[in-house]
Amino acid sequence: MRSLPIAVLLALSIFASPLCVRAQDATKQKLPKPRELDSGIIWQRDPATGELKATARSKPGEGPSDDAPPNPAAIRSTTQMVSVTCSAATADGTVVPGLTRADFRVFDDGVEQKIAYFDASTQPASVAIVIDASPSVLRDSDEIKDAADALVDALAPLDQAAIVDFSAHTYVQLPFSDVRELMRRAVARVNVRELFQDTGGSNIYEAVYLTAHELFPGRTGRKAIVLLTDGQDSGLGLTLDPASQVPSPASPNRLTFEDIARLLAAQDIQVFAVSTENRPKIMTAAWLASHAGETLVTAEANKQKIPAYTLYLAELVRRAGGQLYFLREAPTLADSFRQIAQKIRAEYTLGYYPSPDSAAPARAGWHRLRVQLADQPGATASHRAAYYVPAGTATP
Repeated sequence: MRSLPIAVLLALSIFASPLCVRAQDATKQKLPKPRELDSGIIWQRDPATGELKATARSKPGEGPSDDAPPNPAAIRSTTQMVSVTCSAATADGTVVPGLTRADFRVFDDGVEQKIAYFDASTQPASVAIVIDASPSVLRDSDEIKDAADALVDALAPLDQAAIVDFSAHTYVQLPFSDVRELMRRAVARVNVRELFQDTGGSNIYEAVYLTAHELFPGRTGRKAIVLLTDGQDSGLGLTLDPASQVPSPASPNRLTFEDIARLLAAQDIQVFAVSTENRPKIMTAAWLASHAGETLVTAEANKQKIPAYTLYLAELVRRAGGQLYFLREAPTLADSFRQIAQKIRAEYTLGYYPSPDSAAPARAGWHRLRVQLADQPGATASHRAAYYVPAGTATP
């Protein structure tokens, strides 16, 4: 057989499938070194506004990291549009695709708003997979990593994922990337036994806050944190007393649950929490839906035999939007994470201006949100319970 002319071979190499080239490049790419997110962090609360600021203190002679996120102040948007990510589903959890702008009604503090922007999952999603690597999850660590791998496999081709793990400290194993091979290698690098030397407990909510604060600024479209944990946080001192959620006069500069809820709501980042614990009997999907408009953290939880740490996971999901799952309920781990990926893929993004004058910012503080579906019998919309406008900023 005659060999192909050199010119033909060159042409074939030029027009080779980009997917093949991309796959080859992925195997050559190096996984970046883990970066500790809480290293040198200084927490400072503004006494006038009550807002908590987390700033990183650079070491002498140390410049910014190559994979450090952009300065949030530098990317602040000038638009005043409020973005609401929501999903539509029937009572049995089946997602409802193919809806249009006319199928939704949005209410801000009880006042109906005109929908100025609508997107039906055309933009890629940004998903941060946050993995508990503390000693308390040692028995579940292999399952957790298998679950994270299943989620990576189920993401849409253009979606981007970041891999974060934590114990006492929080580490970015991979900043946002759309390269599946790098995601899998980052998940494989999570090692609970290695983090035994990371003494100090399990700072679940600090890890969520730092992930939102450091990795998401400047990102648009659908944003989600998938949190795999047992829920047993040792950093915030949370109890069924509502005072444990908010700043204390004795320690005003400490991170609180309220700070985390504010940040997630301000950036419209949903939380899909996956608990390695068993689901409390009373905490059915119907029970959670019936409490969507009110806090779950009450003294009644003692009578209902709901562990406080599981209650707080549910409360975080209620306030940020998303869903709470329990690792052992689905027939397989892949089923659970296919459900999460499917839900993210089927989400809708609505946008509206909360004021007739689009140059005027919404007032600072919490605003109640409600989304209704029009002419969709048996279907409901799930979304964050409220959005938060930080004092001194223009973007909710």
